[in-house]
Amino acid sequence: MISKEPSQRNSFYSRLAGWKSSRGTRYILFVVLLVLFYGSLAPNLVPQRFDIQVGAVSEKDIVAPMQIPNNKATLQAQETAAEKVEAVYTIVSMHRDTVMSQMLERIESLNQDDQISSSDKAQIYSQEIPQRIRNSVANFIRNHRESGNYSAQLMDEMQKTISNQTYSIPEETFLKIPRLSTEEVQQMSQVATSIVSRLMSDQITDAQSARARVAEMVSTSSLNSRTAREVSQELIRATLTANKFYDEEATKAAKVEARENTPVVYVQQGDIIVPAGQVITQEMYTLLDENNLLKNEVNYWPQLGLLLFAFLLVLGIYVFFRQNAQRGTPYNNSQLLMLILIFAISIISFHLVRILQTGNFPYFGYLVPAALGAMLITVLLDIHLAYVCSVILSILVSVILNMRQNEIFDYQFGMFTLVVSLTAIHCIHRASQRSTILKAGIMTCLFGALTVLALVLLDDESWTRMTVMYALGFAFIGGLLTTVLVLGLMPFFETTFGILSALKLVELSNPNHPLLRKLLIETPGTYHHSVMVGNLSEAAAEAIGADGLLCRVGSYYHDIGKTKRPGYFIENQNHMENPHDSIDPKLSKSIIIAHARDGVEMQKEYKLPKPIRDIAEQHHGTTFLHFFYHKALKLAEEHGVEPDFTEDDFRYPGPKAQTKEAAVVGIADSVEAAVRSLNKPTVEQVETMIEKIIKGRLDDHQFNECDLTMKELDVIAQTLKEAVMGIFHSRIEYPEDIKKPELKEKKV
Repeated sequence: MISKEPSQRNSFYSRLAGWKSSRGTRYILFVVLLVLFYGSLAPNLVPQRFDIQVGAVSEKDIVAPMQIPNNKATLQAQETAAEKVEAVYTIVSMHRDTVMSQMLERIESLNQDDQISSSDKAQIYSQEIPQRIRNSVANFIRNHRESGNYSAQLMDEMQKTISNQTYSIPEETFLKIPRLSTEEVQQMSQVATSIVSRLMSDQITDAQSARARVAEMVSTSSLNSRTAREVSQELIRATLTANKFYDEEATKAAKVEARENTPVVYVQQGDIIVPAGQVITQEMYTLLDENNLLKNEVNYWPQLGLLLFAFLLVLGIYVFFRQNAQRGTPYNNSQLLMLILIFAISIISFHLVRILQTGNFPYFGYLVPAALGAMLITVLLDIHLAYVCSVILSILVSVILNMRQNEIFDYQFGMFTLVVSLTAIHCIHRASQRSTILKAGIMTCLFGALTVLALVLLDDESWTRMTVMYALGFAFIGGLLTTVLVLGLMPFFETTFGILSALKLVELSNPNHPLLRKLLIETPGTYHHSVMVGNLSEAAAEAIGADGLLCRVGSYYHDIGKTKRPGYFIENQNHMENPHDSIDPKLSKSIIIAHARDGVEMQKEYKLPKPIRDIAEQHHGTTFLHFFYHKALKLAEEHGVEPDFTEDDFRYPGPKAQTKEAAVVGIADSVEAAVRSLNKPTVEQVETMIEKIIKGRLDDHQFNECDLTMKELDVIAQTLKEAVMGIFHSRIEYPEDIKKPELKEKKV
């Protein structure tokens, strides 16, 4: 029963790890990824359609499957905006002070003519002054019609308004004008032109309001003569006209602009269009029909197109996986499952941002944590895979956040995502500390903002200063949000999938870790041995494309179980007797093989990741303890009894190495111990010993459950030989050239 325990445990581990390499499981996971891509893009590319009729009662809530424009509501909003536009008035500079000056010059000239009687002068004034005022207006309108400075409709409105507001000078005024002296006329010229100029500088829609102010202004003027004041008042009133006129064309243009500037009214995704139990109106039906959301005819082509599109995206990842496998670094199903989860989290974040995004505020889309997937894939999986997935995520974002009607992609969000993803990969792919993630996040903020600015400059017509500031701000916030999410999600993936990122491994390699400090203080010999094994295994692992950093850190902890009974291991037996010399070899065997199990328990207590624990548990595999077995045989023979044990009783319980890393650490462990046991090793001895150790483990089937190849074992042997020669350089004796004895010539 005892002899079968190792093989049973090995079988259990084989079945447990089987799903990670199962081809059927892998195909299922790729199908899951296909469904994920299809489902994430369907709301935008293949919206749900409804089979309804006007007048029927809706059996369930009809919800908008995507953001759709409401044309009727938009038209109503446009008309409301147009109605709110106030009438536009245009101010026309009339220069009526010039007309006043010319009239007074005429009065001054005519009054000086003694050949004409006062009554005739009054008669002339009664005809000439109104005619002058009318002609000045007519000439002004005619000149501006011909020049095209103002529209014909405005000139018509001006002529109509001035005509309706014409002022009639009383007849008695004309009788008073001939009695004015030259000095009075000259004085009137200064005052009247000044008053006209001042009044016409205001905006006048009704001349009567301006004329009402004339009497007060003239009374407070410098005119002393009553007649001069009375005549001046009447002439000023007659000269004044409106200068602000209703502009029908400008008003219509303002209404058109108001309609054009009215934002489209959207029914947001998830809004209820028709509540359950409500009668479907023509308006509801038209809204759905205008946006192609009715099942007027069966059409499966969009679904097929989306399925092919999603298939192409998955095919790209599948081909990359195949090429990686051909290069000797295949991904297992656990890594594929993690990749699917990263895609799912990224897509969920895209849709959450999509909820905030509206037709009026599309720049909310830059809040998306665009580089989240790229950063997680780089740190947890592989930089090359991150580049491939960055392109795919950019495509997904350009569809999910697309606000452009009748377009499939929005290149702006796609370009933004691609730039920040590539920036994040470049900044984080050699990360050795978690602070590097923060630095990468800051770089994505900066490059994201630069990308937004570039896109704005390319399409500046649809942007305002305020929207540009919002877009830049959201791009910066999105970068910081990405950093927070990456730092928060990494422990989840590391714990759930047993992933050891480079960041985590560097943290575990810190000598101040409680277990490493315990190892150094209580078993300094084992600590030194572990460090040496770490150097050797790292070099060998990197030579075959395995995880060198994992081998180094795993080596630091692989013998931590020896701290339970440090004196029973030879590297810690300085200046003391070997306790194994005085105890039963079966007990010695139990103590020796227990260190692997004890190490695993201690690592579990300190919550070390599973790959580190696996190295501690598997580095000896099910190897045979020759020394204690033969010692037990010798004791049995000396006591004249039959052995009550077999070779299997003197083997480590396993399991055998399940990964390349565990196998490499096991080989390096044996090599370091063997070389250390030699007094004055030579290069030939080291080379022979390494080959013997690898061949012995190979013949003992210790590599049957990991994917090491014979070629890789040769590379490991050569690398370990070079590394040992470098590490133990001062101790290894190089063979000296042996001089052949010179043959003495025989004397004849």
